[in-house]
Amino acid sequence: MPQVERFPMSIPFGWYGVSYSSELEIGDVRDLHYFGRDLVLFRNEEGEAGLLDAYCPHLGAHLGKGGKVEGDSIRCPFHAWQFRPDGYCSKIPYAKAYRVFNADQIEGLPAEFYILPDPPRDLGTKADPALEAFFAASGAQIDSTKEPRAYYNIKTDRIHMPPIATFHRAAGYYGTLAHELTHWTGATKRLDRLGRFNDRKAYAFEELVAEIGNCMLCAQIGVEPEFDQSAAYVEGWLEAMKEDDRAIFRAASEAQKAVDYIMDRTGHAEQMAAE
Repeated sequence: MPQVERFPMSIPFGWYGVSYSSELEIGDVRDLHYFGRDLVLFRNEEGEAGLLDAYCPHLGAHLGKGGKVEGDSIRCPFHAWQFRPDGYCSKIPYAKAYRVFNADQIEGLPAEFYILPDPPRDLGTKADPALEAFFAASGAQIDSTKEPRAYYNIKTDRIHMPPIATFHRAAGYYGTLAHELTHWTGATKRLDRLGRFNDRKAYAFEELVAEIGNCMLCAQIGVEPEFDQSAAYVEGWLEAMKEDDRAIFRAASEAQKAVDYIMDRTGHAEQMAAE
């Protein structure tokens, strides 16, 4: 008969009972200490017995001292985490998913819930008469109010700009206006780009066109483009279109068409061709 060797570690060789099954009722929780370890023995409401390490893996509360059976699990007396007989964590009460919304997406909240932009400050920046005449010659309807946003409204076919005095530099104002004017060229009755606004990729592409157009147009009219800001802007929209490795080239082509259109409208086409 072959000789059975003992396991090489200092543990008992065999199985040892810690309780009789008939003595463990449904809902019972027992604090035990065997084999140099603190254990918890319980029987859940489905009749299944479980023997686990006594200490909750969350923050170490002793499950055998105040723990209670709930459903198929034992509940920790500290933060109410629950564990099934196989040790699986079946519930973390406060780990719940909620749908949340930015306050700006909700109408009718008290005023203190909304973060309003600081009112525009008069920085003393002055308009350039020659540049004002250039943009006016494009034929675009340009409105200026105290609203601190620049945008092209496709529905009204108008550009909105904050007052130039709220910009730190005139170049920043005219660069922003060049961006919005590039959007303006995309209307159906002009170059007909904006009809493709049917998803985020199309929107990202149009933003690329407008920012590249801004740089091209500024270079033509003698406004120093703010390349650091433009580069970050373009990089952000390229990330949104990262699966399209030719987006930058297509956007540059559309931007050139927009600049050609603007220069033609303002009577500067010959100047651009000469340069």
